[in-house]
Amino acid sequence: MLSKVTSIALNGLDGVPVEAETDINNGLPSYELVGLPDAAVKESRERVRSALKNSGKKFPAQKITVNLAPADLKKEGSCFDLAIAVGILKATEQLSGDTDGIIFLGELALDGSLRPVTGILPLLISAKSHGFDTFIIPAGNAREAAYIAGAKTYAAQNLSQVVAHLSGAAPLVPLEAASYRGGEAAEEKFDLAFVKGQAIAKRALEVAVAGGHNLLLVGPPGAGKTMLARCIPGIMPDMTFEEALEVTKIHSVAGTLGAEGIVTRRPFRTPHHTATTVSLCGGGTRSVKPGEISLAHGGVLFLDELPEYHRSALESLRQPLEDGQITVTRSSGAYTFPANFMLCASMNPCPCGNYGSTERPCTCTAAAIHKYRARLSGPLLDRIDLQVEVDAVKYDDLVSEGREESSAAVKARVEAARAVQRERFANSPHVHTNADMGEREMSLFCALTPACEQILRLSFERLKLSARARSRIVKVARTIADLAGEAEILPAHILEAVSYRSYDIHA
Repeated sequence: MLSKVTSIALNGLDGVPVEAETDINNGLPSYELVGLPDAAVKESRERVRSALKNSGKKFPAQKITVNLAPADLKKEGSCFDLAIAVGILKATEQLSGDTDGIIFLGELALDGSLRPVTGILPLLISAKSHGFDTFIIPAGNAREAAYIAGAKTYAAQNLSQVVAHLSGAAPLVPLEAASYRGGEAAEEKFDLAFVKGQAIAKRALEVAVAGGHNLLLVGPPGAGKTMLARCIPGIMPDMTFEEALEVTKIHSVAGTLGAEGIVTRRPFRTPHHTATTVSLCGGGTRSVKPGEISLAHGGVLFLDELPEYHRSALESLRQPLEDGQITVTRSSGAYTFPANFMLCASMNPCPCGNYGSTERPCTCTAAAIHKYRARLSGPLLDRIDLQVEVDAVKYDDLVSEGREESSAAVKARVEAARAVQRERFANSPHVHTNADMGEREMSLFCALTPACEQILRLSFERLKLSARARSRIVKVARTIADLAGEAEILPAHILEAVSYRSYDIHA
């Protein structure tokens, strides 16, 4: 007796259909699971055995062979439990319903109930791309799966409900399509209205977010660098449904998705400075998972006290900052994850934090300052568009009763600048913001007047800028022009963009 039931395996962020072939023959009772299963898949034997018995079904005392095809693809996780159980029921004729064209996903508990699995959103999206449109999943994944349009998705509480549905005794009701309401996010905890002073830093934040540029804040302890960074989510534009789906896929695979079933707010990731290269880039010994830079996709990666991070971890950021994605290579294969994020980092100007301060003397030697700053390589700094000095706040600014500009007001200007960029890059599918521009887009949208070219030439020669730094200055100037509502880049925009290269200026 042979049966075939379809499930799907996760390979990075992509799904690969897997056929669970079940063959039951007379012989000594045994259970053989083949097809490159990992430990979690092999343990399905006991889960399936108990789930069948506790659901009122029989586990055959015969020779059972289950093959998960294709056999050369490594199978990981517990999402194949339901497909294996249904395959056994069909092979033993305990289930007469049709299972063709249906994807089965779910982990079985010993009592037969279905537990949710990670990665349900990318799995179902991939299954749809392979021509499947009917899915049976655990009820715990229902909210996430409801955002898949054009699919018949059935959410079951247990194996008995699945059997009753397939046999026609008690059909399940398909999930209703959920509507995306990204604009209903909770009120931001941090608001620029509560940041006293720091006009230059707040302007740099606005420019960075408007164009998707990377930002480095340099200043003494207590100057407000962390609070400024925490205000970034409040001025970022709302996510579109397409962006939300892409971000949700990553968090679903990582198992960090909340109960709402979809990510409605742009991520703000703050890994500790002890984070390893693997935790930042992604990987793992058992299964490859996205790291912090992928979890920050579409949002912000905030690295506080940047020089304290391991040098290898910082250098691993270089390729994602350039390409907007990262490829994690392991012996089992290469996995590509999106990593198009805005990097915001902060640091002190020296180990004691008081270098350049007019309030407190610096106690560091020149060698100590050089060693501290040398922890950041030139190529990494080259990829940070805005490098801004944050001064210590004066007491009079702290106690002043004047109200600062709110995040909502800044966000309105950011949204307007992003709208200009969406229209500008409508025919460039891989370019969303000014920071994403390549040489082709720059030649089309960043034409410079002779006066602008002269400023850039002097800056390039005196600051000894690299070609990459020059390109990033032009991109920042394009964003400044967008915020000002100007169609062309003016000398004032170039000058402001150059002023945001603090490390180059003081080199």
